[in-house]
Amino acid sequence: MQRIDPTSTPTQTPTPTPTPAAPNSAALPTPQPSTAAWLSVIPGLGQLYNRRWIKGSIFLALAIVFAIALTAPLANGLHGLVTLGDNPEQDDSRTLLVQGILSAIVTILLAAAYVLNILDARRDAAKRREGFAIPSVRKAFHDSWEHGFPYFIVVPTFLLLTMIVLFPLLFMVCLAFTNYNLYNSPPAHLLDWVGLDNFVSLFTEEVWTRSLLAVMAWTVVWTLLATSLQIALAFFLAMIVNDSRVKFKRFIRTIFILPWAVPSFMTVLVFAAMFNDTFGAFNRDIFSHFGTSIPWLTDPFWARVAIIFVQVWLGFPYVFTLVTGVLQSISKDWYEAADVDGGTRLSKFRYITLPHVLYATAPLLIMQYAYNFNNFNIIYLFNKGGPPVPGQSSGTTDILISWVYNLTFEQNNYKMAAAISIIMGLVVAFFAFYQFRRTRSFREEEMY
Repeated sequence: MQRIDPTSTPTQTPTPTPTPAAPNSAALPTPQPSTAAWLSVIPGLGQLYNRRWIKGSIFLALAIVFAIALTAPLANGLHGLVTLGDNPEQDDSRTLLVQGILSAIVTILLAAAYVLNILDARRDAAKRREGFAIPSVRKAFHDSWEHGFPYFIVVPTFLLLTMIVLFPLLFMVCLAFTNYNLYNSPPAHLLDWVGLDNFVSLFTEEVWTRSLLAVMAWTVVWTLLATSLQIALAFFLAMIVNDSRVKFKRFIRTIFILPWAVPSFMTVLVFAAMFNDTFGAFNRDIFSHFGTSIPWLTDPFWARVAIIFVQVWLGFPYVFTLVTGVLQSISKDWYEAADVDGGTRLSKFRYITLPHVLYATAPLLIMQYAYNFNNFNIIYLFNKGGPPVPGQSSGTTDILISWVYNLTFEQNNYKMAAAISIIMGLVVAFFAFYQFRRTRSFREEEMY
């Protein structure tokens, strides 16, 4: 018999923990995201590696179809975009430019889809390695629709805007870097890329520099003066009509809104006839009694005065309607409390009326300035930007948008018109973005 020491502690042998069986571990190696990504260099193979058979087959089939159908057209389009044609008798640089821009847009979209194909295969492999099951086709479609519904709605609109907005914009930008003008017009001539020569000419050649500075200065003056006057007039009239002592408010407001109800192009044409130097109603029926005649359409100063007057007439009804609505929404208790505290008319206007009106209408008033900055209709219909100025390619009342129109459709100077449009767009975009960054909606975006 074996002797047992009573002071010794019996030794306990640890029981081994059973491990789950993995019968298919040898048949299904651990997926590697890097392997899936490298296989997706050929679209579809990465999805097939992840056992997404239908998805991978569709990707592979689409890649083959696109490779066969689009490789040659895209290559030819991009080549035409670079060269703008080799033979004047056969090639039209404008057509090649359009085809090249479309090819570039399609190439970028296909490149984005190609990158998403690689990321998709890598993401699926990472999920498989973490133990996630491979979803069925029905469940994958349901999950995509459930989580990506906003993208399904936004993407078609984005593609439509790309063709309607982005494509013409890119075409205009490309023209600014070519030598497209009246004396070098396709199909008789081929266009050439000239780099920044057109922009350099704007700031170095006297005729362009004088025209650009004059038009830019007048555009700023026109925008600030005409818009500010129409807002001030509308605000003043709305305050007067809103006074409790004024009777027949509805009738008066209807009369003030009538200029807004009449189509603006008709109003501008009527005013152009009324301001005519020879037979206009202002000179014939009013100033003729004082033995004078004002050259409304031939003198630069009076032409600008007339066109500002017309814009104030056209623009104040809209602002009048906005301000009237806000004034009617201000509680009378505020004014009664101010009267109890001994507030004057000026203090009530400064601390009650003005803040409320500006708080409600400030974004729309800013839009009025942006609208008048590009208000082509009144400039063109009134006197087509005249009278002309010696030594300039622009008229006295031309603003940037009307000057660009004249350069494009009357002088056929497409290259300079495109260059000026780019400068104008950058200026407007800068101020619009700056103003947008200062709004509360942008600063508090993360709160919603």
